[in-house]
Amino acid sequence: MKSLTINASQRESVGKKATKALRNAGQVPCVIYGGETVLHFAAPEIAFKDLVYTPDVHTVVIALDNGKNVNAILQDIQFHPVTDKILHIDFIEIFDDKPITMEIPFKTTGNSRGVRAGGVLRFNLRRIKVKGLPSKLPDVIEGDITELRIGNKLYVTDVASEDYTILHPDNTVICQVKTSRNAVADSEEEGEEAEAPAEA
Repeated sequence: MKSLTINASQRESVGKKATKALRNAGQVPCVIYGGETVLHFAAPEIAFKDLVYTPDVHTVVIALDNGKNVNAILQDIQFHPVTDKILHIDFIEIFDDKPITMEIPFKTTGNSRGVRAGGVLRFNLRRIKVKGLPSKLPDVIEGDITELRIGNKLYVTDVASEDYTILHPDNTVICQVKTSRNAVADSEEEGEEAEAPAEA
Protein backbone atom coordinates (compact mmCIF):
# COMPACT_ATOMS: atom_id res chain seq x y z
CA MET A 1 0.00 0.00 0.00
CA LYS A 2 1.18 3.52 -0.79
CA SER A 3 2.49 5.66 2.04
CA LEU A 4 2.53 9.43 2.55
CA THR A 5 4.87 11.37 4.79
CA ILE A 6 3.55 14.29 6.82
CA ASN A 7 6.04 16.58 8.54
CA ALA A 8 4.61 17.62 11.89
CA SER A 9 5.37 19.22 15.22
CA GLN A 10 4.63 17.47 18.48
CA ARG A 11 2.54 19.62 20.79
CA GLU A 12 2.34 19.65 24.55
CA SER A 13 -0.44 22.20 25.08
CA VAL A 14 -3.76 20.63 24.13
CA GLY A 15 -6.31 23.00 25.70
CA LYS A 16 -8.93 24.96 23.78
CA LYS A 17 -6.85 28.12 23.75
CA ALA A 18 -3.80 26.37 22.30
CA THR A 19 -5.93 24.51 19.75
CA LYS A 20 -7.58 27.74 18.60
CA ALA A 21 -4.19 29.40 18.20
CA LEU A 22 -3.01 26.49 16.05
CA ARG A 23 -6.02 26.75 13.75
CA ASN A 24 -5.60 30.49 13.43
CA ALA A 25 -2.03 29.81 12.27
CA GLY A 26 -3.22 27.42 9.57
CA GLN A 27 -2.28 24.31 11.52
CA VAL A 28 -4.44 21.22 12.09
CA PRO A 29 -4.38 19.66 15.57
CA CYS A 30 -4.08 15.87 15.43
CA VAL A 31 -3.93 12.87 17.75
CA ILE A 32 -2.41 9.42 17.32
CA TYR A 33 -3.91 6.56 19.33
CA GLY A 34 -2.96 2.91 19.52
CA GLY A 35 0.62 3.17 20.74
CA GLU A 36 2.05 3.12 24.25
CA THR A 37 0.95 6.73 24.78
CA VAL A 38 -1.46 9.14 23.11
CA LEU A 39 0.53 11.49 20.88
CA HIS A 40 -0.58 15.03 20.03
CA PHE A 41 0.86 16.87 17.04
CA ALA A 42 0.03 19.54 14.47
CA ALA A 43 0.81 20.11 10.80
CA PRO A 44 -0.16 22.67 8.12
CA GLU A 45 -3.58 21.99 6.59
CA ILE A 46 -2.07 21.79 3.09
CA ALA A 47 0.03 18.81 4.24
CA PHE A 48 -3.12 16.67 4.36
CA LYS A 49 -4.53 17.43 0.89
CA ASP A 50 -3.16 14.23 -0.73
CA LEU A 51 -4.45 12.17 2.18
CA VAL A 52 -7.93 13.64 2.59
CA TYR A 53 -9.02 14.89 -0.83
CA THR A 54 -8.50 11.68 -2.78
CA PRO A 55 -10.38 8.41 -3.40
CA ASP A 56 -7.14 6.50 -2.73
CA VAL A 57 -6.12 5.06 0.61
CA HIS A 58 -2.69 5.39 2.20
CA THR A 59 -0.72 4.57 5.26
CA VAL A 60 0.95 7.63 6.76
CA VAL A 61 4.38 8.31 8.19
CA ILE A 62 4.14 11.12 10.75
CA ALA A 63 7.63 12.65 10.76
CA LEU A 64 7.87 14.64 13.99
CA ASP A 65 10.25 17.52 14.54
CA ASN A 66 11.96 15.61 17.37
CA GLY A 67 13.20 13.00 14.87
CA LYS A 68 10.58 10.37 15.69
CA ASN A 69 8.59 8.71 12.88
CA VAL A 70 5.21 7.09 13.55
CA ASN A 71 3.41 4.80 11.09
CA ALA A 72 -0.35 5.36 11.17
CA ILE A 73 -3.64 5.34 9.29
CA LEU A 74 -6.35 7.98 9.27
CA GLN A 75 -9.16 7.06 11.67
CA ASP A 76 -11.45 10.08 11.79
CA ILE A 77 -11.59 13.64 10.51
CA GLN A 78 -13.67 16.64 11.51
CA PHE A 79 -14.56 19.46 9.14
CA HIS A 80 -15.96 22.92 9.86
CA PRO A 81 -19.71 22.77 9.05
CA VAL A 82 -19.61 26.01 7.04
CA THR A 83 -16.11 26.44 5.59
CA ASP A 84 -15.18 22.73 5.28
CA LYS A 85 -11.78 23.51 6.75
CA ILE A 86 -10.16 20.58 8.55
CA LEU A 87 -10.63 21.04 12.29
CA HIS A 88 -9.10 17.86 13.72
CA ILE A 89 -7.74 14.48 12.62
CA ASP A 90 -7.44 11.25 14.58
CA PHE A 91 -4.87 8.65 13.56
CA ILE A 92 -4.26 5.07 14.70
CA GLU A 93 -0.67 3.89 15.04
CA ILE A 94 0.03 0.73 13.05
CA PHE A 95 2.61 -2.02 13.44
CA ASP A 96 4.00 -4.48 10.89
CA ASP A 97 2.88 -7.52 12.90
CA LYS A 98 -0.62 -6.32 13.83
CA PRO A 99 -3.61 -6.53 11.44
CA ILE A 100 -5.50 -3.32 10.66
CA THR A 101 -8.97 -2.66 9.30
CA MET A 102 -9.36 -0.44 6.23
CA GLU A 103 -11.81 0.29 3.44
CA ILE A 104 -10.07 -0.36 0.12
CA PRO A 105 -11.38 1.14 -3.15
CA PHE A 106 -12.87 -1.34 -5.64
CA LYS A 107 -12.15 -1.26 -9.38
CA THR A 108 -13.64 -3.37 -12.17
CA THR A 109 -11.61 -5.02 -14.92
CA GLY A 110 -12.85 -6.45 -18.20
CA ASN A 111 -15.88 -5.58 -20.31
CA SER A 112 -19.14 -7.16 -19.11
CA ARG A 113 -21.10 -9.23 -21.64
CA GLY A 114 -24.30 -7.86 -20.14
CA VAL A 115 -23.16 -4.27 -20.54
CA ARG A 116 -22.15 -4.95 -24.16
CA ALA A 117 -25.70 -6.24 -24.68
CA GLY A 118 -27.14 -2.94 -23.42
CA GLY A 119 -27.33 -3.59 -19.69
CA VAL A 120 -26.20 -1.12 -17.04
CA LEU A 121 -23.56 -1.80 -14.39
CA ARG A 122 -24.76 -0.72 -10.94
CA PHE A 123 -22.50 -0.51 -7.89
CA ASN A 124 -23.58 -1.48 -4.38
CA LEU A 125 -20.07 -1.01 -2.95
CA ARG A 126 -17.33 1.38 -3.98
CA ARG A 127 -15.06 0.37 -1.09
CA ILE A 128 -14.54 -3.01 0.53
CA LYS A 129 -13.83 -3.30 4.24
CA VAL A 130 -10.96 -5.68 4.91
CA LYS A 131 -8.59 -6.69 7.70
CA GLY A 132 -4.96 -7.67 7.23
CA LEU A 133 -1.34 -6.81 7.88
CA PRO A 134 -0.39 -3.34 6.55
CA SER A 135 2.19 -4.80 4.17
CA LYS A 136 -0.39 -7.17 2.66
CA LEU A 137 -3.17 -4.68 1.95
CA PRO A 138 -3.52 -3.55 -1.69
CA ASP A 139 -4.03 -0.01 -2.98
CA VAL A 140 -7.14 -1.21 -4.81
CA ILE A 141 -9.20 -4.42 -5.01
CA GLU A 142 -10.01 -5.48 -8.57
CA GLY A 143 -12.87 -7.65 -9.79
CA ASP A 144 -13.25 -9.12 -13.30
CA ILE A 145 -16.74 -8.47 -14.70
CA THR A 146 -16.14 -9.94 -18.17
CA GLU A 147 -18.55 -12.86 -17.71
CA LEU A 148 -21.32 -10.89 -16.02
CA ARG A 149 -24.53 -11.10 -18.05
CA ILE A 150 -27.71 -9.12 -17.49
CA GLY A 151 -29.01 -10.11 -14.06
CA ASN A 152 -25.63 -11.40 -12.85
CA LYS A 153 -23.93 -10.10 -9.71
CA LEU A 154 -20.35 -9.86 -8.44
CA TYR A 155 -20.07 -10.82 -4.76
CA VAL A 156 -17.36 -10.04 -2.22
CA THR A 157 -16.44 -13.74 -2.28
CA ASP A 158 -15.40 -13.25 -5.92
CA VAL A 159 -12.55 -10.94 -4.85
CA ALA A 160 -11.39 -12.92 -1.80
CA SER A 161 -7.65 -13.14 -1.16
CA GLU A 162 -5.29 -14.93 1.20
CA ASP A 163 -3.69 -11.56 1.93
CA TYR A 164 -6.69 -10.16 3.80
CA THR A 165 -10.04 -11.01 5.37
CA ILE A 166 -13.16 -9.40 3.90
CA LEU A 167 -15.39 -8.02 6.66
CA HIS A 168 -18.68 -8.14 4.73
CA PRO A 169 -21.12 -11.08 4.74
CA ASP A 170 -20.45 -13.55 1.90
CA ASN A 171 -23.70 -12.64 0.14
CA THR A 172 -22.77 -8.93 -0.09
CA VAL A 173 -23.07 -7.71 -3.69
CA ILE A 174 -20.34 -5.41 -5.03
CA CYS A 175 -21.97 -4.69 -8.38
CA GLN A 176 -24.55 -6.13 -10.76
CA VAL A 177 -25.67 -5.80 -14.37
CA LYS A 178 -29.22 -4.49 -14.61
CA THR A 179 -31.42 -4.60 -17.67
CA SER A 180 -32.33 -1.46 -19.58
CA ARG A 181 -34.64 -0.45 -22.42
CA ASN A 182 -31.75 -0.80 -24.84
CA ALA A 183 -30.80 -4.31 -23.71
CA VAL A 184 -30.75 -7.07 -26.33
CA ALA A 185 -30.51 -10.83 -25.95
CA ASP A 186 -27.02 -12.15 -25.27
CA SER A 187 -26.25 -14.19 -28.39
CA GLU A 188 -24.04 -16.54 -26.40
CA GLU A 189 -26.58 -17.37 -23.71
CA GLU A 190 -27.47 -21.02 -23.48
CA GLY A 191 -30.77 -22.78 -22.84
CA GLU A 192 -34.35 -22.38 -23.89
CA GLU A 193 -34.49 -18.65 -23.10
CA ALA A 194 -31.86 -17.89 -25.75
CA GLU A 195 -33.49 -20.21 -28.29
CA ALA A 196 -37.08 -19.07 -27.84
CA PRO A 197 -38.43 -17.17 -30.88
CA ALA A 198 -39.32 -13.52 -30.43
CA GLU A 199 -43.01 -12.83 -29.96
CA ALA A 200 -44.79 -10.81 -32.62
